[in-house]
Amino acid sequence: MSLRRSSGSENDVLSRTRSPRTVVVTGASGGIGRASAVAFAARGDRVALLARGAKGLAAASDQIRAAGGTAVPLEVDSADPDAVESAAATVEAELGPIDIWVNDAFTSVFAPFHQISAAEFKRVTEVSYLGYVYGTQSALRRMRERDSGTIVQVGSALAYRGIPLQSAYCGAKHAIQGFNEALRCELLHDNSNVHVSMVQMPAVNTPQFSWVLSRLPRHAQPVPPIYPPEMVARSVLHAADHPHRREYWVGTSTALTLAANAIAPGVLDRYLGRTGFDSQQTDQSTDPDAPVNLWEPADGSAGKDFGADGIFDSRTVHVDPQLWASRHHGILGAVAAAAVGAAAAAGVGGVLGRRR
Repeated sequence: MSLRRSSGSENDVLSRTRSPRTVVVTGASGGIGRASAVAFAARGDRVALLARGAKGLAAASDQIRAAGGTAVPLEVDSADPDAVESAAATVEAELGPIDIWVNDAFTSVFAPFHQISAAEFKRVTEVSYLGYVYGTQSALRRMRERDSGTIVQVGSALAYRGIPLQSAYCGAKHAIQGFNEALRCELLHDNSNVHVSMVQMPAVNTPQFSWVLSRLPRHAQPVPPIYPPEMVARSVLHAADHPHRREYWVGTSTALTLAANAIAPGVLDRYLGRTGFDSQQTDQSTDPDAPVNLWEPADGSAGKDFGADGIFDSRTVHVDPQLWASRHHGILGAVAAAAVGAAAAAGVGGVLGRRR
């Protein structure tokens, strides 16, 4: 078991919801986890940051502190259930009862399946899938007693649609999907006021493409369109505030991919077999000296904080109506129902008019 208190501390602005809550975010040193942690703190929540990288944790805590909020950074390997449990106990001792737990920590390997060793595949599964299981278990031990709390699983379109070169990651995301559905059914059976929701993400400009183990000849990249982590983090906060909805699809690309996969998965198999290798690589050769975070945190070997954003800033999209629509489907449903009702009324009126 490894659990160490990291340097760094706090953040805030004004809460847009109710009184400040205690939030735990795993994988909080970079990418979506970091962007979400900062966003929670910026609205007044108390945030516990769980990750392996000391430099990333310290820098994230500085962001939070600069805004006037509260953070508890903890160096934790999410693949260690005892460390996760100890972290949860520390959080409640220092910040109070956990209201929201966000699972986001992951690692991956970019390579064809036959080039991934058994140990590497196991490690990805332990971090990217079992880490979610361990985090959820620690959260539930506390939330069930209080009959209150929310768990958000940060997923991916790849939880439904596997793609080449990411077999370990896709397997983990598919596993999270099935595990989360089963858990949700159990909580509904118990009439529990503990809620779980999953947020399926699109391609996001995170540092993972510069630090995951890659055996590709060229530098790994997300498949466009690429979204900024700060943009998709809003959906994580929305899911935490509206957990009665079982799942959120984030981004037009996610919605289209999942819809196409439901209709014609075989066609997508062939399409991705033709395009999935080149589309996940840039024209730049892979750096043989690039940091690798599979076994150790990347910020340790690289000696720097990677931040929330990756290297694809110039290619990110900043406008997508689907993100708003995903968070406001109730409004859209009401508008659609009103439109259908108006059309029906007009049709009836027309018929009656013709009869008169």
